[in-house]
Amino acid sequence: MLKRKPVIFALVSLLSLGGCVSDDWQGVAKTLLESQTGGAVNSVSSLSVAQITQGLKEALNVGTTNVVSQLGKSGGFNLDPKIRIPLPQSLAKVDKALDVVGLGYMTNDLETKMNAAAEMATVQAKALFINAIQQMTIADARQILSSQQDAATQYLRKTMGQELAVKIEPIVANTLAQTGAVKAYDTVTGQYAALPFVSGLKTDLNEYVTAKAMDGIFHYVAQEEAAIRQNPAKRTSEILRTVFGSN
Repeated sequence: MLKRKPVIFALVSLLSLGGCVSDDWQGVAKTLLESQTGGAVNSVSSLSVAQITQGLKEALNVGTTNVVSQLGKSGGFNLDPKIRIPLPQSLAKVDKALDVVGLGYMTNDLETKMNAAAEMATVQAKALFINAIQQMTIADARQILSSQQDAATQYLRKTMGQELAVKIEPIVANTLAQTGAVKAYDTVTGQYAALPFVSGLKTDLNEYVTAKAMDGIFHYVAQEEAAIRQNPAKRTSEILRTVFGSN
């Protein structure tokens, strides 16, 4: 796409000369310009704020739906090194201590169950994300459209992230219980507390897994947004083609 811009700028300049060039040259220039843009000449400035807002929301909707399908299945978090949820840092010394006495499998089991909980929670949180996107009021829509590749995702996280986390945390708490992560955590900390010469520890597992699950979801929604901006094949609706095809 970037390689086309010099050609487009040159042709736009040629067209703007008006009477300084022949009608035939203007016709050729216009034809070439339209071939570079895939049809009639469009620009962000020709779109209404309502269109841009609708397009940005649609991109986030599509991205979220795709991400839920990717992450909300067995191994979605656990087998992905980019977003796999590790043990909380506060449990690092627990992991080492238990490993020394041959109980390292217990922290491994806890980590696996935490990731399984995030996978289950992602599916249940889809409706919350979609609703947040629809309710989102986008300020400076034109700037977001013409900004960095993940601008809409980052805007969503900035404006709705805290509210989403509050709503998602009970879902995470429930899935942590369902996967046995809560029981595993209690077992791990109990075994650790029974060891000599160790101090107590405190970790909010719900808050930790919620934050990491949100990180993983937003990581891939940002990638989906970038793909829609860059790849015409990813623009699966008319509004996406209209808005991002003119960007």
